[in-house]
Amino acid sequence: MATTAELFEEPFVADEYIERLVWRTPGGGSRGGPEAFDPKRLLEEFVNHIQELQIMDERIQRKVEKLEQQCQKEAKEFAKKVQELQKSNQVAFQHFQELDEHISYVATKVCHLGDQLEGVNTPRQRAVEAQKLMKYFNEFLDGELKSDVFTNSEKIKEAADVIQKLHLIAQELPFDRFSEVKSKIASKYHDLECQLIQEFTSAQRRGEVSRMREVAAVLLHFKGYSHCIDVYIKQCQEGAYLRSDIFEDAAILCQRVNKQVGDIFSNPEAVLAKLIQNVFEIKLQSFVKDQLEECRKSDAEQYLKSLYDLYTRTTGLSSKLMEFNLGTDKQTFLSKLIKSIFISYLENYIEVEIGYLKSRSAMILQRYYDSKNHQKRSIGTGGIQDLKERIRQRTNLPLGPSIDTHGETFLSQEVVVNLLQETKQAFERCHRLSDPSDLPRNAFRIFTILVEFLCIEHIDYALETGLAGIPSSDSRNANLYFLDVVQQANTIFHLFDKQFNDHLMPLISSSPKLSECLQKKKEIIEQMEMKLDTGIDRTLNCMIGQMKHVLAAEQKKTDFKPEDENNVLIQYTNACVKVCVYVRKQVEKIKNSMDGKNVDTVLMELGVRFHRLIYEHLQQYSYSCMGGMLAICDVAEYRKCAKDFKIPMVLHLFDTLHALCNLLVVAPDNLKQVCSGEQLANLDKNILHSFVQLRADYRSARLARHFS
Repeated sequence: MATTAELFEEPFVADEYIERLVWRTPGGGSRGGPEAFDPKRLLEEFVNHIQELQIMDERIQRKVEKLEQQCQKEAKEFAKKVQELQKSNQVAFQHFQELDEHISYVATKVCHLGDQLEGVNTPRQRAVEAQKLMKYFNEFLDGELKSDVFTNSEKIKEAADVIQKLHLIAQELPFDRFSEVKSKIASKYHDLECQLIQEFTSAQRRGEVSRMREVAAVLLHFKGYSHCIDVYIKQCQEGAYLRSDIFEDAAILCQRVNKQVGDIFSNPEAVLAKLIQNVFEIKLQSFVKDQLEECRKSDAEQYLKSLYDLYTRTTGLSSKLMEFNLGTDKQTFLSKLIKSIFISYLENYIEVEIGYLKSRSAMILQRYYDSKNHQKRSIGTGGIQDLKERIRQRTNLPLGPSIDTHGETFLSQEVVVNLLQETKQAFERCHRLSDPSDLPRNAFRIFTILVEFLCIEHIDYALETGLAGIPSSDSRNANLYFLDVVQQANTIFHLFDKQFNDHLMPLISSSPKLSECLQKKKEIIEQMEMKLDTGIDRTLNCMIGQMKHVLAAEQKKTDFKPEDENNVLIQYTNACVKVCVYVRKQVEKIKNSMDGKNVDTVLMELGVRFHRLIYEHLQQYSYSCMGGMLAICDVAEYRKCAKDFKIPMVLHLFDTLHALCNLLVVAPDNLKQVCSGEQLANLDKNILHSFVQLRADYRSARLARHFS
C-alpha cells in the first residue's frame, strides 16, 4: 500500500499512473530492456494492485463516513448556539429601545426647561440692559460721567456700544425738553468716533491687523465708518507710488490691499472698489491729464502716441483688477472709471487722428519729391487732355512734348512702407480708442486717407508721369523704363492689399462698411490696372518701333540677294543678331517686372507683335537662292529667341514662319509638296503665294506653272 500511495502524485493523470506502475513492476519493461517482458507477471501485478486499490477505497470510504457524521454533529451544536445568541441579542435590543425612549423624554424636558428659562432670562437681560442705559442716561442728565465705561480709556469698545445705543434713543426724544442731553450724547458720540478712527489709524501704521479689525467692527455701526475706510485708503497709498510706472505701482497696491482687506473689514469688496475708484479718479486722472495736456495742441504725433499708450496701460490695469472681487458688475464699474478719465480725449480722437495722418502723409510724399528735386505737375483730366491722350494712344501722334523723367519711376518703396506704417499705427489706435459703434466708420476714414495719399497722390501720379514719359513708337534709342514702374507698382499693390486684409478687414468685417471698402479698393485697382495696361501696350509698341529702326538701319537688300551667290560666309544677318539681342533683353526685363499670369500675357502680346514685325519685314525683300537660305537662318535665330518666351503660341507662329521661308529655296518641282505639308497645309493660299512671289526666279514661267 505504501507503494501504491507513492504512485498518487499531484497532479494525478491516469495514463502516467499506469506508466509508473508498469515501470516499478519487474518484467513490465519493453523487450529490449534489462529484463525480459513478462505479461503474466504484469497481469498478476495488475490484479494484485486492483485488489489493493479496492481495500484502500473501502478504508477511505469508512473514514469519510465517520468525518461526515462528526461534521453533522458539530453543525447541530453550532446552530443551537446561534439560536441562543439571537435570543440574547433581542433582549439587548429591547433594553436599548427603552433607554433611547427614556433619553428622548429627558431631552424633551430639558429643551422645554431651556425655553422656559430663556423666556424668563431674555426679558430680564433686556431689563438689566435698559437699567444700565437709564443709569448712563442719568449721568448725561446730571452732566457728570462717573461710570468706569466712560472714564477708563481701555473700555472704549464698551463705551462705543453704550453711546451708540444712547445716540439712537436720543434721536427719538423731543428736542425742547432734552436738547441739552441730546447735545451731550452727540458730543460724546463724536468724540468716541474720533477716538476710534484715531485708534484705527494708529493700528494701521503699526501694522496691527487684528486691532484694525476690532476697531472697524465697532465703527461699523457709527456714521463715521465711511471715514474710517477713507483713512485706510489714504494710508494705503502713502509711499505706494515710488516707481516710474504708476500703473505697475497701482496694480501692486491693489494686490496688496486685496490680500489684507478681507481680514479687516466685513465688506472687503466695497472697500477695495472704493480704493480702485480713488486710484483712478485722483491719481491716474491727474497723471493722464499732465501727460496729454502738455502736447495736446503742440504735438499731434506725441499726443496720439501718449493717448494710445496711456489708454492701453489703463485698460491693462483694468484687466488685472478684474481678478478681484469688486461686487456683482465689476466690468461696468471699471469701464465707467476708464471712461471718466478719457472721455474728453476720446470724443474728438478721430478728428485729431485724421488731421495728423493727412499732414504726416503729405510730409512724407513732399520730402520724397524734394529729395528728387522734383516739382509735382498737375495731371490734366477731362476735356482736351482726355482727347489728346486717346488720339496719342491710337495714332502715336506727338501731341505735346513728352516728359523726360530720366528713367525715374517716382515710386519709392521706402515712402510706401512709411505711409503703410503710419496707417497701420492709425488702425491700431482706432481699434483701441474708438467706440465700438464708431469703429467701422473711423476705420473707413483712415482707409480713405491711405487711398488718397498712397494710391492717388503717389502710385497714380507715378503712373500718369510714366505714361507721359513713354516716347512715341517711332522714337530711336528710347529709354523704356515704364516696366520699372510696373514692377514697383506691382510690389506696392501687394503691400497695400496685405495691409487691407491684415489691419482693415478685422475692424469692418461685421459692418456695412465692408462692402464700401471692398468697392473702393476694387475701383482703385481697376483704375490702376487700366493705366498699367495702357502703359504696357505703348511700351510694347515702342519695343517694336526700336526693332523696326534696327531692321531698317542694319538690314540691306543685298543681304538676301548677294552679288556673289557662291561666296556667302555669314550664317545670319547683322540685323537679326541685333534684334535678337534686343528682344532677349526685353523678355528678361518683362519677366523681372511682372509675376504670375501677367508675364505670360505680356510676353504673348510681345511675341505676336514681334512675329508680325518679322513677317512684314521679310515681305519687303526679294530672295535669291542663297538669300533665301540666309532668311531661313535669320528666322531660325528668331525662333530660338521665341523659345525664351516659353509661350507655345509664339513658338508655333515662328515655326510656321520658318516653314514659309522654306518656300524661298525649295525647288520649283517640290513647291506643291511643301505647301501641302503639315505646317503649311492650313494656311491661306494667298499667304503661301505672297512668299513664293518673293523669290527672284518667280517670274520664270516654270515656277509660275508649278505653283499654279
